[in-house]
Amino acid sequence: MAVTEERAMPGAAGRSRFMFSRQMLADRTTAVCAAVLLAFLLVAFFAPLIAGDPVAILPAERLTPPSDTAIWGRDHLGRDVFARAVHGTRVSLLVGFSVAALTTLFGVAIGVYAGMTRLGGAVVMRLNDAMMAIPAILLAIAFASLMDAGLMTVIIAITIPEIPRMVRLVRSVVLGVREQPYVNAAISIGTSRLSLVWRHILPNTMGPVLVQATYACASAIIASAVLSFLGVGTSPQTPSWGGMMADARAYFRIHPELMAYPGVLLSALVLVVNILGDRLSDSLDPRKMRRGAL
Repeated sequence: MAVTEERAMPGAAGRSRFMFSRQMLADRTTAVCAAVLLAFLLVAFFAPLIAGDPVAILPAERLTPPSDTAIWGRDHLGRDVFARAVHGTRVSLLVGFSVAALTTLFGVAIGVYAGMTRLGGAVVMRLNDAMMAIPAILLAIAFASLMDAGLMTVIIAITIPEIPRMVRLVRSVVLGVREQPYVNAAISIGTSRLSLVWRHILPNTMGPVLVQATYACASAIIASAVLSFLGVGTSPQTPSWGGMMADARAYFRIHPELMAYPGVLLSALVLVVNILGDRLSDSLDPRKMRRGAL
């Protein structure tokens, strides 16, 4: 019986992957959002070829309307708004993906440890609860204020408040998987803890972790804009959407477009990432996958 079940598992996993891919590709909303996200990635990658110098200052052309040399006009220092918006895409995506990757790495490691050990897990979760009691953005501002302004500072300051959410999720999944019959069977035949985690625990956490990582990415993009808007994020020389909106506050009444351009780009990117996270969550839901198969 055990051999038969073990041989049947790869086929079931293959059918699940096929159904997951079919659902993701067939959904038009997912396809559109994926295309938009790809466009943002291409813009960020080819930013130096698409736009000019984002930090060049031309005082004589400050607050000038759109022209052939600056298609979105220039800001209060005479800088090209379009160039700054394009290069700001790089900052937002780099922060979002970096925070998602670091949150996943540390969150999974700590969450698995907390789920597999009793005493150590209890201590970890009490510390985790203490960190989650503080609003994430306030914690990020506190860490960013203690360090020098820069991109790495923003990434670290946003990652630290995001890790507890991933830890809580992973631990809850591990506690459920740990009680499954096949895990108890593996323990009874002497499977080492490391092998147990690698072969049985981690594969069952990847679905929820991927979904949470997309939400962490979207949250990080917003948090980086907030930090830059408040002046504790990236340096003023680094073009960022939050910094652009902060600079445009004083001129909002006469030039609202200076704040609208980065605001629309920020909203579009966060919306796309959140929708992809929702679709990924729906596609990885076993109950919905079974209904789709029927």
